[in-house]
Amino acid sequence: MRLLSHSELRGKHATLMAPSNYHWTNYDEDTMVKSVMSSQRARLGDRKHAFAAEAIALRQKMPDVQKTMNMYINDAIGFKMIPEQPLFFSWNCFGTCDAISYRLNPNTGRYMLRIHDLKTGTTRTSMRQLETYVCIFCFEYDVDPAQIDIELRIYKSDQVQIYVPDLDDLIQIMEQMKFYDKLIDTMEKEANGD
Repeated sequence: MRLLSHSELRGKHATLMAPSNYHWTNYDEDTMVKSVMSSQRARLGDRKHAFAAEAIALRQKMPDVQKTMNMYINDAIGFKMIPEQPLFFSWNCFGTCDAISYRLNPNTGRYMLRIHDLKTGTTRTSMRQLETYVCIFCFEYDVDPAQIDIELRIYKSDQVQIYVPDLDDLIQIMEQMKFYDKLIDTMEKEANGD
C-alpha cells in the first residue's frame, strides 16, 4: 500500500493531538529554567528522530546492541517500515507516527499494521498515543481494525515494549474521535457565526 504524503501536515498540530502549551508569563525563574531545559531536551529528541528517520530511509542498520536507537532503527528496517509518516483523519485529528508498515503477513494471510514509537525523553509513556495512530490509519485508509493484525512498539530506555491493542479499546477511541471531531467543528462554526 502506498501511504499518502500529507506534506501540508508537516510541522502542524491538530486540536486532538496537540502538545501541551504552557504560559511562560506566569513562570518564576526556576520554572523558566526547567522549561528551557525541557525545550533543549525536546530539540535533541527532534534531532534523534531525524537521525533515525534518515537511517531508516537509507536502510542503514546500526550495530546489533541493546540500545534504544539501534533497536528502533534495525527493527524498522527489518520490518520495511516508513519513517515519520503523517496520518490524517481530519483537520482536528492528525499526527505523525515515528515508523509504520502495513503489509500482508504471509504466515496468517491477514494484513499486519505495525506502528513503532521512539521515545528519547524521560516522561512516562503510554500505548494510547499509538492506539490513536491505529485509529487514524483505519479511518484514513478505510480499514476495519477487526480484520487486520496489529502490533505496537515503544522503544525507550534500552527496552522494547510490545503491545497488541484490544479491539474494544480501538473502537472506543474511534467513536471518541468521530464525536469530538464533530463537536469541535460545531463549536468552530458557532464561534464564526455560521
